[in-house]
Amino acid sequence: MGENVELLQGTLELLVLKALSLEPMHGWGIGHRIGQMSAAVFTVPQGSVYPALQRMLRKGSIRSEWRVTENNRRARYYVLTAAGRRQLDAEVLSWRRASAAVEGILAFRLADGAP
Repeated sequence: MGENVELLQGTLELLVLKALSLEPMHGWGIGHRIGQMSAAVFTVPQGSVYPALQRMLRKGSIRSEWRVTENNRRARYYVLTAAGRRQLDAEVLSWRRASAAVEGILAFRLADGAP
């Protein structure tokens, strides 16, 4: 597999929102899903996931509830709220605009052929 890449500041919440848009998950599952979705390019330490989840709970982007895992253990599951869905949509739009701008900058060449 490829080399792990550090997440850009501010992108973790976007990736968590995306993961939760697929299904409710517990914290460990969220980090694992992000790794899966990125083909293991991004690995998210649990020490980063939980503070992000707490921020998102305070903002109302997600809510939590206790459920039983597939291993028959109680765990706190996180669920995307309507506000979180709107935030995800807005952040996806913003990400696509910013990444297109970065791609444009990387492809930019001066008329005289300078890199």
